[in-house]
Amino acid sequence: MKNNEITDITSKRRLFELNLGDVRKYRDLVMLFVKRDFKNSYKQTVLGPLWIIIKPFLSTFVFTVIFGMIANISTDGMPQFLFFMAGNILWSFFSSCLNGSSSTFIGNARLFGKVYFPRLVMPCANIIYNTIGFLINFVMFFILVLTYMFTGSNVHPNLCALLMPLILLSSALLGTGCGLIVSSVTTKYRDLGVLVSFGVTLWMYITPVVYPVSQVSDSFRPLALLNPVAPLIETFRYGFLGSGTFPWQYLILSFAVTVVVLLFGIIVFNRVEKNFIDTV
Repeated sequence: MKNNEITDITSKRRLFELNLGDVRKYRDLVMLFVKRDFKNSYKQTVLGPLWIIIKPFLSTFVFTVIFGMIANISTDGMPQFLFFMAGNILWSFFSSCLNGSSSTFIGNARLFGKVYFPRLVMPCANIIYNTIGFLINFVMFFILVLTYMFTGSNVHPNLCALLMPLILLSSALLGTGCGLIVSSVTTKYRDLGVLVSFGVTLWMYITPVVYPVSQVSDSFRPLALLNPVAPLIETFRYGFLGSGTFPWQYLILSFAVTVVVLLFGIIVFNRVEKNFIDTV
């Protein structure tokens, strides 16, 4: 069967040109990269994909012991394990989208130099890959929520839980936008990539992942909620656990920041994409 389509490859591109139509045409390639990421992540491992479930449980257990039992950090009356797991799985999803997108150029330099395909295919595949992992973790989290709820614990899901798709989308796009910026900058300044993991870790500790916003002093609480990830985690917890706060004003602001960061990331990404191969 003949394919009469012609792809025009040119460096003359508008700043906001996404070429989503081209990404849709390459959807089979997107899924191929998703499968590749799964294979690369769990090859030569004993437990394989079971690590998707084991990792959040292990890290949540560590958080519960260190921050809950030893540091005795308040969880606003919520069961400690559920409190830490809620923040952990959503933060892990955000940080995975950021870290995955931040290596778009450097991590695929050889591939980009050999064959043409829309470069946004890589971030899209990264989002899908991490979304699958999050949904698996969310199922386990939701089972625990139901278990705690029916055993009489202080867990009361409410209608704010219906905001989860928006929270998930905002987390993915915010992480991807930040990752695109980092990926574009590190093509010229490679040493900045070393700071990414440190920066993400530092970002986690200024985000209410292991503590509720209510534990932040009144004078600093508005500043803490200006962190665009903070309202997402607080709303996620509030919706499924029924305690804490629902900072709807800051949630709307977080959505706005996500749009700005994503658009800026696309601008920088498009500019760097034009001459990336010449710089490697």
